[in-house]
Amino acid sequence: MKTSVLRMLGIAGVLGVAALVAHSRPTPVQATGVIDSVIPRGVALERFRQGLPKVDSLSGGARSRDALVRDYIRALETRDTTALAALVMTRPEYAWLYYPTNPQALPPYDLSPSLLWFMIEQRSQQGLGHALGERGGQPLHVVGYGCDARPSEEGENRVWAPCMVRRLQAPGDTVTERLFGPILERGGRFKFVSLANKL
Repeated sequence: MKTSVLRMLGIAGVLGVAALVAHSRPTPVQATGVIDSVIPRGVALERFRQGLPKVDSLSGGARSRDALVRDYIRALETRDTTALAALVMTRPEYAWLYYPTNPQALPPYDLSPSLLWFMIEQRSQQGLGHALGERGGQPLHVVGYGCDARPSEEGENRVWAPCMVRRLQAPGDTVTERLFGPILERGGRFKFVSLANKL
């Protein structure tokens, strides 16, 4: 009985996400009625890139992983949303540099560029809201951070995750928190894939 209920809840959750995605983004290829899931990956990516400038490198961000984390902490402590936004992968960077070699875009997952971008963007926006609400505008007393020792190698990209920040909550009381999402490294530049967190 319990298994049946869980299975029903799982199906309901999937249908709910599908409905949300369908409602939140334009329907692709309106004229032919072809839906995103059956469009060949190359065609879907070409359509996603329409209107986006072609990029071959990351812009902004930071020149090291440590600098990126320091810039993030400083911007969060001062609630500088402009600075925070400049540290995150842009839509063109996603389309030209990140998506083509990301495991979720490849078999067996085969997530379309629009669906994966929607998921990344939504999690990042929610994470930014949580970070600003829970930690923004106050000294964080960060004493260090660490990421998984081995990054995910994805074409020319190296993706560092998960990363955890250590900070002093009170004298002698150190807490470890996930304050941001994966870090993308490419060509000597570093940016956050998203600001999703575990707050």
